[in-house]
Amino acid sequence: MDAHVTTVASDDSSNSGPPPYVATSASRARPLHPWRDERTNTRRHLLCGRTDLRSPDTLVKISPSDAVARRTFSWPGMAVETAKATKSCRIEVRLRAPVHLLVLYEEGVRKEGMTCIDGLPRSGLHNLKGKLLFVPSGREYYDWQESSRLSRVAYFYLDPAVLACHSEAFHADGWAPRLFFEDKGLWDIAIRLKALLDGVGPVDQLYCESLGVVLTHELLRLGPGGACVEPAIRGGLAGWQQRVVANYIEEHVTDEIPLATMAQLARLSPYHFSRAFKQTFGISPHRFHMRRRIERAKSLLRNPRASITSVGMTLGFSETSAFSTAFRKATGMTPTGFQRSS
Repeated sequence: MDAHVTTVASDDSSNSGPPPYVATSASRARPLHPWRDERTNTRRHLLCGRTDLRSPDTLVKISPSDAVARRTFSWPGMAVETAKATKSCRIEVRLRAPVHLLVLYEEGVRKEGMTCIDGLPRSGLHNLKGKLLFVPSGREYYDWQESSRLSRVAYFYLDPAVLACHSEAFHADGWAPRLFFEDKGLWDIAIRLKALLDGVGPVDQLYCESLGVVLTHELLRLGPGGACVEPAIRGGLAGWQQRVVANYIEEHVTDEIPLATMAQLARLSPYHFSRAFKQTFGISPHRFHMRRRIERAKSLLRNPRASITSVGMTLGFSETSAFSTAFRKATGMTPTGFQRSS
């Protein structure tokens, strides 16, 4: 699936402090649904939860808008956005929305600037590289900087309503703001999610969802109490859960299957389902699904007249190169090599 590229326009401002915010009806929930681009044979998923994470009222406002190149990708409950400065100038960022925001600073050194989160002291930290920042839903966030080095930032938007449906742990109150902190576990997962969006190939939604579940629990671990309150998994999936999920994957092996769909079939939260599935099958749902795709590909490639491109398209790969890469990674052979040796 291709990520959707977008530029969010915002009003320029020369004020050095946070601007006033006015609540609008545009920020209210409105359900959106997946749609298919027939020209590219890809699916683009918009959030089906309470908050539209692609709404201009939900994404950070950056001014001047032409100073930053932005790219976003979303799925139910979460969106990831990359922002890369394209010129040196004063850049302002602001947000106040009904979503949690995690900010990852991959690169950035500012000559001047200030960062503010409602409820915390302001910070004028110069070297932002390697830092994280967390803004709970409803808090006001404002940042301005004049950089000596072009910045690269990733924004992770989390819908509290959808997260609460994933697990009782997300009903916990007391999400606290955090300004310029470091956490290796959280950083590693966030970087992996960002790398998927930065890639040139299709974005695997199921893999994104799986990483997103881990990211939210890593974030929850940093909250009050220090640890997630989810009960420990004592065993894997029950027999009926294994059969239902495995059969569903087999029947939809050529489709993209959201993690939430499989979890719902097993009547578990996505977090519990991911852990129980791996404990049962020894691999993640994403890898299991991909393994079944490759096995189906092998079956089709045993026909010497089968086209590599048609096999890839049949299995849901939008490009032959993506199919070849996935096949070689799983088998150590190219599809052509496998077909010749069969």
